[in-house]
Amino acid sequence: MGSACSRKQDRPELDGVISRLEGSEHLSRSISLKWPVKHPSVVNKQETAIKDGKCSTLLEMAVWQTCQNICRYRSLAILPRDLSQQVFIELVRRELLTAPVLGLFMNCALQDVYLGDYAGVEDSWMEIIGGQGESLLSLDISSSLVSDVGLFFIKECRNLQHLCLNYCLQVTDIGSTALTGLTNLTSLSFKSSNLITAAGMRCLSELVSLTTLDLERCSKIHGGLIYLRGLTKLRSLNVGWCTCIKNSDIKAIAGLANLEELQISRSKVNDNGISALGGLSKLQVFCMEGCPVSGVCMDTVAGFKALTTLGLKHCRLSDYGIKKLEGLVKLECLDLGYSEVTDTGLSYLRGLTKLEVLNLESCKIGDTGVENLRSNHNLRRLDLSDTDVGNFGLQHLSGLSKLASLNLSFTSVTDSGLRRISGMLSLTSLNLDSRQITDTGLTALTGLTNLTNLDLFGARITDRGTSCLKNFKKLQSLELCSGSITDAGVRNIKDLTSLISLNLSQNSHLTDQALQFLSGMTNLVSLNVNNSSITNAGLQHLRHLTKLTSLALHSCKVNQAAVERLQASFLPNLKVIRLS
Repeated sequence: MGSACSRKQDRPELDGVISRLEGSEHLSRSISLKWPVKHPSVVNKQETAIKDGKCSTLLEMAVWQTCQNICRYRSLAILPRDLSQQVFIELVRRELLTAPVLGLFMNCALQDVYLGDYAGVEDSWMEIIGGQGESLLSLDISSSLVSDVGLFFIKECRNLQHLCLNYCLQVTDIGSTALTGLTNLTSLSFKSSNLITAAGMRCLSELVSLTTLDLERCSKIHGGLIYLRGLTKLRSLNVGWCTCIKNSDIKAIAGLANLEELQISRSKVNDNGISALGGLSKLQVFCMEGCPVSGVCMDTVAGFKALTTLGLKHCRLSDYGIKKLEGLVKLECLDLGYSEVTDTGLSYLRGLTKLEVLNLESCKIGDTGVENLRSNHNLRRLDLSDTDVGNFGLQHLSGLSKLASLNLSFTSVTDSGLRRISGMLSLTSLNLDSRQITDTGLTALTGLTNLTNLDLFGARITDRGTSCLKNFKKLQSLELCSGSITDAGVRNIKDLTSLISLNLSQNSHLTDQALQFLSGMTNLVSLNVNNSSITNAGLQHLRHLTKLTSLALHSCKVNQAAVERLQASFLPNLKVIRLS
């Protein structure tokens, strides 16, 4: 299945467990929930209101005025703590925080410092951050240039509760010793810290308050989990994608009876290692994607009666193993992608009536298997991609009234089958990346007006088919890469002003006029027109898309200089540009 324009082989696999269906609270990644981060649209409206003299609160006015005049201050220590904290957050949001500006916050008693992925953060910044002393509760310096030297500046921040050091590639075992006295830490994240070894983990044994520890992709920690034995408050442990982790490591943490979440994806742990975890009766989330396990260890997994999320992707489990999961009646999320499960195996899922998310990508199932899902009335997300499911099987989905996301890419479904899901008004996300889908099939779906995400990447859609897209006024993401779309087709979708992401790549007949039709899509954040006939002259039509941060122009008649002029004059937020 698929074709030359299909991106099946290029799609990155999702890391970790299946995403839960949660509301998206816009909160600081620093984990301290004290300082909510407003949605960009809310912030923009707020700034406009301030400029118009209609600021909603005195605090907001003070924050805005302080940021506007930041260069006039010698210190911000005289400000009330709540004001200096909000000023700091606003400066980071606007990307106005520099080393000199950070110096103004010395002794400001900041509580939350979120600088994850922020440019320029290095050791010298840490002296100011560490100077917040016992006031500092939360710190995120992910992807920074901070080294062991910088990390020692936070030794006196003894009230620190949340520390995120993901992708800090210069921190070694020496730097980890700076954490020894931070006994109030409850959350620590060291993702992709490849210089941390088992010896460096010795300091973790003193962090007795830890409830969350993330060591994902730390490739040298084999033998270090033994130092976690005394962390009896630990509820969440992630050692996923640590290919060095073996059975002996997992057995070392078998006594952590309060664990509620454990991720060991892509490790070397096998059936023997899993069997040692039988005492983790509180486990709710367990992911062992890609581990060399078989149905034998499913006896142990079946004993985790509190499980709500189970990740078994790439575990190659057969129906025999799936049958043992029948008793996990609390399961809400189950990932069986790329397993050996057949139609028979799906019959064992009938009793899992609380299932909300089910991934069956590349499983050996067909229409008969889908019939077994009719009793899973709470399903909200279902992935049937790259299976033998066809038109007949879709009729069994009509009763799933809560289904919001459906992936039918690379299945046997054709145009005629799409009529069977035309009445599923609950759908908000639909993936039809398949060469068997054409304009005819799209016309059957015009009633799905709640769609916000529609993927037609490899579908054979032409300009005629794009006229059907006018009905999807709520669309935020659209992929339309058949190679048959011209400027006329783009004109048909110009009124989809809710679009945030639009992919029109592979359509070589698109010209500058296409960009003219897109000029009214002012909510666009990401635009892909790779392999089209767009020129430098056409870029002028993008000047009103002030929210655009990502623009792909590979194999177009556009040069770097023209894009830089567009950035400088109209699109200051444009960060990601792909020209080659």
